Amino acid sequence: MLPQRLAFIDLETTGANPVRDRITEIGIVEVDGDRVSTWSTLVNPEQPIPQFIQQLTGIDDAMVADAPTFAQVAGELAERLHGRLFIAHNARFDYGFVRNEFQRLGQRFRADVLCTVRLSRKLYPEHHKHNLDSLIVRHNLEIGSDRHRALTDADLIWQFWRLLGRERDADTVIEAVRHQLQRPSLPPHLDAALLDDLPETPGVYLFHGESEVLLYVGKSLNLRKRVLAHFAADTRESKDMQLAQQVRRIDWRETVGELGALLLESNLVKTGQPLHNRRPRRAAELCAWQLREVAAGDFRPRLVSDMEADFGRSDDLFGPFANPREASNSLRKIADAYALCPVVLGLEKSTHPGRPCFAHQVGKCRGACVGKEPIGLHSARLMAALAKLKLKAWPYPGPIGLVEHDEFMDVEEVHVVDGWRYLGTAKSEAEVHALLEQTGQARFDMDTYKLLKAHLGKGRVAVRRL
Repeated sequence: MLPQRLAFIDLETTGANPVRDRITEIGIVEVDGDRVSTWSTLVNPEQPIPQFIQQLTGIDDAMVADAPTFAQVAGELAERLHGRLFIAHNARFDYGFVRNEFQRLGQRFRADVLCTVRLSRKLYPEHHKHNLDSLIVRHNLEIGSDRHRALTDADLIWQFWRLLGRERDADTVIEAVRHQLQRPSLPPHLDAALLDDLPETPGVYLFHGESEVLLYVGKSLNLRKRVLAHFAADTRESKDMQLAQQVRRIDWRETVGELGALLLESNLVKTGQPLHNRRPRRAAELCAWQLREVAAGDFRPRLVSDMEADFGRSDDLFGPFANPREASNSLRKIADAYALCPVVLGLEKSTHPGRPCFAHQVGKCRGACVGKEPIGLHSARLMAALAKLKLKAWPYPGPIGLVEHDEFMDVEEVHVVDGWRYLGTAKSEAEVHALLEQTGQARFDMDTYKLLKAHLGKGRVAVRRL
């Protein structure tokens, strides 16, 4: 059976960010079985309404000047919503605003939430658009006189709900609703409030154990979905099961996009060293091969650390490697694959000068060690073999900002980078300038280099010269 006590709700606001912006109007269609009633009120947002919002909704500063504040209507709103299924179109928006308004008052608001955008996608998969305007046209909904006013839009959602019973069979609708309302179970030692608090946004989550020990750091484009997946019994692997039994507290940090989550995760893993994450590479031993021309056409590899060479801007480095041993092993594999001389490469010392190396004796060296292969040709083959390991020099004259923007929430993050070194993430120009003062202090990091190189190559984020 479908829930009988329903609240179809729509809000008008000063913007799209529930943390920064405020509610200007609330409209609710309350349904109790066969009984239907409506309620709406303007709300004084206690801040100016942007001009484009005034044009969109028709609500201006003068209209809300004498309206009650949210604090003054909070009690009645809570009473009207109590025990009802909270139904909204793009429910993340409306529910987020209501929860944040109550939170400002020091009150906790929770409700079972149903999103009619998701419901439309589930029940009408043949259509590509599921915004309210599309539903109006597709289902011939009656708009009324005040489109984009709260009660009018709440009524449109109520109309859509009613037609579902005519256009889709009851079992299909019930299953779609149940799928949304299904609440995953959490281990008994975790606060059930997590089910309401976890956001469906990109970010990083942190699992803490007894005595606040950091157990695990993960990232996701949907924090709620990824965190709850750790506790899904039907898909749980032994590692997840062990982790779930140890978790005592979950924390998270939202980001605007994927790159911010990747950078934050990498940084938190290195600084926090969580028990269940792969151990990060030790930056103290970071090194790369550098080719030196010891004579005309004769290039020899030399191992350098990131303290000796600028890994971010040098154009003659190959790697990087976590430590000298990894670097030597990599060069040895290249020598074997390309029949290069290990003595010329400095991997071995000649025990008998003038005599061919052991690799040449067994057919794995073309004889550069004894002049059978011209040293220039050997050097050219070495360069070709190392090409895939070449460190890409920083392609900009100075620092840049990689910009991620969430249009729905109207928030932006700028990831400040210089010479492949991540300096930090800023949300304002002042923060950008503060991070730029750190240029030259951050060390080159192999994981960050690979992450940034991949993202710049895909063109997924906007680049701003700083």
